[in-house]
Amino acid sequence: MSQFKKIAIANRGEVAVRIIKACEEMGIETVLLHSEADIGSRAYRMATKTICIGPAPTAESYLNIEANINGALAMGAEAIHPGFGFLSENADFAEAVEKSGLKFIGPSAEAIRALGDKVHCKALAKQAGLPLVPGYEGENQDVAHLVKEAERIGYPVIVKAAAGGGGRGMKLIKSSAEAVELIESAQREAQSAFGSPKVFLEKYLDRAKHIEFQVFGDSTGHVIHFFDRECSVQRRHQKIIEEATSPSLTDELRRKMGEAACAIAKLGKYKNAGTVEFLLQDGEFYLLEVNTRLQVEHPVTEEVMGVDLVKMQILTAQGDFVHDPKQIRAPRGHSIECRIYAENPYMGGVPSTGLLGKVSWPEGPGRRYEYGFEKGDTITPFYDPMIAKVIVWDENRPRAIQKMIRVLRDSVVFGVHTNIPYLIEILSHAEFVNGKMTTRFIETYFADALKAPEMGELEKEISAQVLKALRQNESSDVLVSSPWMTYWRGV
Repeated sequence: MSQFKKIAIANRGEVAVRIIKACEEMGIETVLLHSEADIGSRAYRMATKTICIGPAPTAESYLNIEANINGALAMGAEAIHPGFGFLSENADFAEAVEKSGLKFIGPSAEAIRALGDKVHCKALAKQAGLPLVPGYEGENQDVAHLVKEAERIGYPVIVKAAAGGGGRGMKLIKSSAEAVELIESAQREAQSAFGSPKVFLEKYLDRAKHIEFQVFGDSTGHVIHFFDRECSVQRRHQKIIEEATSPSLTDELRRKMGEAACAIAKLGKYKNAGTVEFLLQDGEFYLLEVNTRLQVEHPVTEEVMGVDLVKMQILTAQGDFVHDPKQIRAPRGHSIECRIYAENPYMGGVPSTGLLGKVSWPEGPGRRYEYGFEKGDTITPFYDPMIAKVIVWDENRPRAIQKMIRVLRDSVVFGVHTNIPYLIEILSHAEFVNGKMTTRFIETYFADALKAPEMGELEKEISAQVLKALRQNESSDVLVSSPWMTYWRGV
């Protein structure tokens, strides 16, 4: 197949920027399929062409299959890259894209149905004899039936969206008293985020680690893995810090889990990038789910493996990427990724929206930044509050941790609150430093909001002067750029 000349991107934010950069390196033009709320965003400015596909609500834009495909066709694109989230794991979307004559940059609709649907994936894994967390994956979605199944499994039970990921549509049920409310809430959130209210239940493992393997099926269907990532640091089931490789695996355990990851991918006749997720507890691992898409944390794998997964995705969709065994090596060094969210760490992480003032990411060896927003952009309340990813690489894990802390301390974001101080506290915690953290790490040690730092005399004086200036001129734009109003300091 000849090289794509123009690729449409059915996504937004930092992943849209990531795809645009990969296309630029490959000499491919891009079309950003965006909502009204993202006009003027960084991806909007970087894309070769843009087309608005609907208003801010995701159901009317980013989750609208017809609007995405019509936009891509209207702009003369040959393929659609879905990024992650939104329609990236929607088999109907992948199928509709192919039927329209466009190429879907991702696995086939059949593979998404087999593996991306968490319920079907578990059925397939059972056939292959892979270890699974006890649960319920049946078709009966009546709430009363799901409650009965939850009681059979035994609390605590976790309810998850069958078509989802990223923590959306996921609720932890600790007792029968809260089961009905949380199941209904999960179904509503699953419908809103993924277009399907279907959920399933799992026994909640309270001392587990979250380990995942990056798999990749080439153009011939040959599947290999690019080793593992540890993603145990999660808040409300959403990852905050990821690293490659995991500090928790022995060589033997890594080999067994890698083989299991490839086995389930091969069963799904998988092509393109995907991630097989496991829970690890007391030396035993259980298949959690397969994410049939590019993963948010893919950069840490790229850093330790020396690969470009987005480029490989595009080449595979073109039909001309085949794994070269000579190019596949063992992981080198250690990489950590932190997700930067626009939220207030001193108020329990409530979202922080507004106009970004100065934004600065400190340059240096082993540092990588992926961001969808910069100075002058507005963080809106419509979408996920992640504004950037900070990725570091160093020779070993202790050095990588220290480098990440230095980078975060030197990063500057004016205009909105960020979780940067929260991340620094996590990275400095002894349990994280020793690699002992589990999925309950945040719940155990960081359940409360951070205590706001005390202001020094100089800071108090500056604050007083700023407030005085504001009172003298309430229309002044000092309000949106004042570091003492919104910027984290003292880290």
